[in-house]
Amino acid sequence: MRPGPMTAPLLAAAVLFSGLVGCASTRALPSGDARTVDALFRDYDGPDLPGASVVVIHDGQVVLRRAYGLAELEQRTPATPESNYRLASLSKQFTATAILLLVQDGRLRLDDRVVDVLPGFPPSLREVRVHHLLQHTSGIWDYEDFVPPTQTVQVKDRDVLTLLSRTDRTWFAPGTAVRYSNSGYAVLALIVEQVGGMPFARFLHERVFVPSGMRSTVAHEEGVSSVPRRAYGYAAGPTGFIPRDQSPTSAVLGDGGIYASVVDLVAWDRALESQALLLAETRRQAWTPPTLPDGTRSRYGFGWFVDEDGGRQRLSHHGETCGFTNAIVKYPEQRLTVIVLTNRAGGAPWTLAQRVADLWLGGPAKEGPASARAWPFETLPNAH
Repeated sequence: MRPGPMTAPLLAAAVLFSGLVGCASTRALPSGDARTVDALFRDYDGPDLPGASVVVIHDGQVVLRRAYGLAELEQRTPATPESNYRLASLSKQFTATAILLLVQDGRLRLDDRVVDVLPGFPPSLREVRVHHLLQHTSGIWDYEDFVPPTQTVQVKDRDVLTLLSRTDRTWFAPGTAVRYSNSGYAVLALIVEQVGGMPFARFLHERVFVPSGMRSTVAHEEGVSSVPRRAYGYAAGPTGFIPRDQSPTSAVLGDGGIYASVVDLVAWDRALESQALLLAETRRQAWTPPTLPDGTRSRYGFGWFVDEDGGRQRLSHHGETCGFTNAIVKYPEQRLTVIVLTNRAGGAPWTLAQRVADLWLGGPAKEGPASARAWPFETLPNAH
């Protein structure tokens, strides 16, 4: 039976209450203690290093929450679990959720042609449908391919339509193959604006962040919104870390412009688990990759990489952008989620997240010697 409607304040209060309960009861590591995790993050733990925040959620409870290094080097501001990092491509699961909320509202269909929904979408791409964008099966070019290295003015989501008009073809017939494209998620943000009747950042705030209890998360627009407890991005230079917080594509929201903390991402994880936003069937669709016409199985659902790790369904995503590298790994059946956010370019947060997950899973899944146990994004062309 479908539950009755719940107002946003009541829903936020329910999620917040569950978060307080979860934080009040913390379990110890099955093998060892928090020093096991601290050792994994030693390269982020120093008085002059860009930092990291990590959280482990098991059976609906926060079982470990740590932070290392600095959120801002210049002011020597320590990273904390409340530090807000640019999520980069971890943002895509929120963009996908916004689309799915419109589908649940009956205002949009996954099979709608984008050209029929979004004014200004290039007519040469008329066979691209909404679900193609979500699943990276559209074949549309990545807008970053058209941004010159000399670009100084930041690109925004609306500019992506102009950049896409520079080509009159797709990489392949929509729906026949997979090619990761940030353009698809910028276009999805524009669809949310068009169908939702409000700016994308506002839609996320009102329909996703507030109902989930994500009190400091923001789709950041310079001069419009601010980021509380903001972590700033850095990259390794010849003599140490140097500021590297923005690039010409940092202002595109749909593919990577959300800032959040691991504290707020706990609330997000609980909203997913409790079906506070998405109905069970909608969530199942988001976590089910398509089968392509040639019979091969994709490894991308709606905003999530999806694969099997030793027979266990694994959801994951990585995020790389100017000065930030992040990862999330989630095992729905085991009710285990690990999130790692860092404010530096490079590193391997996805490897760290998997190693932390393995501590709770009792070790890596046993696989045949031919398996490299690669994360699914390593198999997709042009994945970031």
